[in-house]
Amino acid sequence: MSPASRVLPWVQRFNLKLLFLVLAVGLGVNLIGVGHLLLALRNLLSPADLRVLLQVSGLLLLVLIPAAGIYSLVSEFAFWEGWLDGLPAPASLFPSAGTEPSSAQRTGDRCYLVYLDGIHQLERDHPPRVSAFLEVLEQHLPAHALLVRGLETYTVMPVALAEDAGSAWFWRRLFALQEQHPNGWIQLLAAVLVQANNVIKVGISSDRRYGPILNYELALKISLRLAEAGFQPNGQCSIVLLGYSGGAEMAMGVGDYLRRITRSAVSIVSFCGVFSGNQQLHQLAGITQIVGSHDPVAAFGRLAYPGRLPLLPLSNWNKAWAQGQIQRWEIAGLNHNGSRGPFADRFRLPVVKAIVAALPESVPAPVQTDC
Repeated sequence: MSPASRVLPWVQRFNLKLLFLVLAVGLGVNLIGVGHLLLALRNLLSPADLRVLLQVSGLLLLVLIPAAGIYSLVSEFAFWEGWLDGLPAPASLFPSAGTEPSSAQRTGDRCYLVYLDGIHQLERDHPPRVSAFLEVLEQHLPAHALLVRGLETYTVMPVALAEDAGSAWFWRRLFALQEQHPNGWIQLLAAVLVQANNVIKVGISSDRRYGPILNYELALKISLRLAEAGFQPNGQCSIVLLGYSGGAEMAMGVGDYLRRITRSAVSIVSFCGVFSGNQQLHQLAGITQIVGSHDPVAAFGRLAYPGRLPLLPLSNWNKAWAQGQIQRWEIAGLNHNGSRGPFADRFRLPVVKAIVAALPESVPAPVQTDC
């Protein structure tokens, strides 16, 4: 057995042990803004009542979060076995993908920028600060670029959580509790459960056993949205996956599958990204990291995934780095979220300009597929 083959299984086990730790840190940072809810509860409840409430909430979390993980895996299995309808076959999306495009199909260079949101995404519509960020981004895009937004990144089928056939009843009640319940602690608990579902999906995407199924179905969802936006694999269109936080992991996982389905050049731009980098990256057109100098979540994500450390030069990430496929741009003072995050007024424009600068000026030649 070669040294590389002995190291990789250890890396996979180490990844799994640290996976939920790094994602829990990201989840905690995303929920920092609800600290005032805890303070209000301390003023409203006695210590005994607060202790009982915490115990019940902890029990619910211990039951519901594993249940959400099991349901996610079962959903992936059901999709793979063909029991779920909703995602089309690639051949039905782009029937002319394998043929030489005609002169009528060559309508000029076009770059499709697909935004994949972080674990805070609850539904198809983005939160107000993210929507404002995307509006600024759209205003600064060059004429040949089109922003594709509103994609459900963390559901099995191309629907919102509240429309999922198997769990819609649960998510609708959870959203109602989060938005309408008068008790601040119940709102916080509902928000934790929703984000935990998204964290689990990020974890599945980075796993070598179950990730390929999730990543393939997400590639189909993105392909469906691209087809609706007018994309045609005519050799003059490129696709850029723009991932924020956990959305960067989803972009890394989906990149090679999307390249195969669309027969087009695919590149990735991440900002404040938390990802493993253990996917197939060598045939992507390029990867650009936009990082903040004060982003502890993204920095800890790099430590949690040993494949991104220089100690393992044979990892997929380090091979792509050695081949010059990866660029890293740093923005001074940028944090992961909050008042110093990419969606804040202070850093919104610098991040947008960095994203626009990372877009391809012309469409790269499509890479030969091996399928």
